[in-house]
Amino acid sequence: MRVLPPLPLSALPLLALAPLVLVGCGVPWTEPAGAFVAADAATIPVLGRSIGDTVVSGVSGRDCSVVRLDQGLSYCRPPEPPPDVPTFCTRSLGVVDCWRNPEAFGGPPLRGVADGPTRLTPEQEAHRTRRWPGI
Repeated sequence: MRVLPPLPLSALPLLALAPLVLVGCGVPWTEPAGAFVAADAATIPVLGRSIGDTVVSGVSGRDCSVVRLDQGLSYCRPPEPPPDVPTFCTRSLGVVDCWRNPEAFGGPPLRGVADGPTRLTPEQEAHRTRRWPGI
């Protein structure tokens, strides 16, 4: 018995369009199946995932897609790690000096070069860790 090699994932859209050839044969299920296959093929370039991927993503709350498999990645996107704490930088004579631990100075509080927050707000953290598609 001859064993065929596995098809690459890039051949899946062509394989999915194969039932469209049967639409002209008059079999009752071919028209709805052909419409579903066409809709499924259209959602991949528009949404970046198939209809089945959208269902899996909605149920699991993670971002899942066959497009990720075709890129050699995992089916579902892993959770995003929290951002690194930025280094603390101050102005010196003509240069900028940066430290990981500004509390080590022990003197009066130093003013950093960068103005603004150094951590995410609770709202930003909730947005970063929300379930897909934002529910």
